[in-house]
Amino acid sequence: MDKTGDSLKAPLGASSRARLIDRFKSRKSLGGEPYAPLAGAASVPEALLRFDRHPAYERLMVSQTVARQLHVENPFFRVHETAAGATTRIDGRPCLNFSSYDYLALNRDARLNAAAAQAIEEFGTSASASRLVAGERPVHRALEEALAAFYRSEACVVFVSGHATNVSTLASLFGPKDLILHDALAHNSIIEGARLSGAHRLSFPHNDWEALDRLLAQMRAGFERVLIAIEGHYSMDGDTPDLARFVEIKQRHGAFLMVDEAHALGVLGQTGRGSAEHCGVPEEAVDIWMGTLSKTLASCGGYVAGSRALVELLKFTAPGFVYSVGLSPPLAAASLEALKLLQEEPWRVAKLRENGRFFLDYARARGLDTGRGEGHAIMPVIIGSSLKATRLSNKLLEAGINVQPIIPPAVEERGARLRFFLSAGHETEQMRDAIDQTARLA
Repeated sequence: MDKTGDSLKAPLGASSRARLIDRFKSRKSLGGEPYAPLAGAASVPEALLRFDRHPAYERLMVSQTVARQLHVENPFFRVHETAAGATTRIDGRPCLNFSSYDYLALNRDARLNAAAAQAIEEFGTSASASRLVAGERPVHRALEEALAAFYRSEACVVFVSGHATNVSTLASLFGPKDLILHDALAHNSIIEGARLSGAHRLSFPHNDWEALDRLLAQMRAGFERVLIAIEGHYSMDGDTPDLARFVEIKQRHGAFLMVDEAHALGVLGQTGRGSAEHCGVPEEAVDIWMGTLSKTLASCGGYVAGSRALVELLKFTAPGFVYSVGLSPPLAAASLEALKLLQEEPWRVAKLRENGRFFLDYARARGLDTGRGEGHAIMPVIIGSSLKATRLSNKLLEAGINVQPIIPPAVEERGARLRFFLSAGHETEQMRDAIDQTARLA
């Protein structure tokens, strides 16, 4: 496969430049006529020199204009005047908060703050450069070793961004002779990573392991490496896969299995160990454990845990690690402390699990459509209309409840919803009030 992007990364020889020019000459111009060289900047259409004429920007402006005409306030980018948690303050008003990933209520914990402050004192606020060339700090290694032990894996590598973790991992491990099969509701980072890898990419219906099995039976022989990519706890619907089935399928067809634990760590399983514990599957049965530091671990970044060979390969080849600054020491220290508290204070996981069950049962009793929600940390309330979901979000804010609408393109229009993120810090009466208000205002 010819990757134009790759050819532009290095200086081109004369023959390469000629082939590239010929390729562009064979294309059609904007007006549909054969390619012709433009005579300087004066010949470039004005629309191509202004971002306010970009088609995507124009579509955005149309949608915002319609919202204003319908007197619908923009519910996004609300300014929170306090730390993320079960409560917040918006425009000076205290609110219940259901739009935070702070699943175990650790974001305001003084022990995390102290760990971060100590790391700043010792190592400063920045790693200053890529760990590959500028070295690393003890806290980086301590965090990776702790995560590897948590997943009972040989090794772990930490990235500065959860999104970049998926993109870089997939893009560096797979190529044109490979196949990536991902769940239809997989996160954008998985899809982008698969696309950038150059591998062939197909989705299978959500959580449908039987459909995946049929695809592999038809296609496995035509590719070298095959990856199955799923999530442990789906961020839009709050449901989970039958991990044991996916493990059996990957073993039978000779494929790799990657599980994105971004919303599963600290949430699933009796002690919060994630999908493996939740489904009774040994951690070593999964080839690539991916997760983020920004939810349960109250920090920022991402990680991959697995075999030593996998981690070494990523450390020397994954662009999001090799060409990126290392994780900030205070962020690493905060995550390390959060991981420790996850294991030392099991009441947090138990409380979150209790909250999830209550929310699901009470929401259904009040007649709300909870979709595929299973009663974990993510609870959708399906509204079925972008306009209605946005208006309901704004009404709830007026009532002192902050919960965001999820609308296209994140979901289909008929799946427009409110998405409630639950925390171990939420009290039963707070959830009851939020559900009652939602049912009353919907």
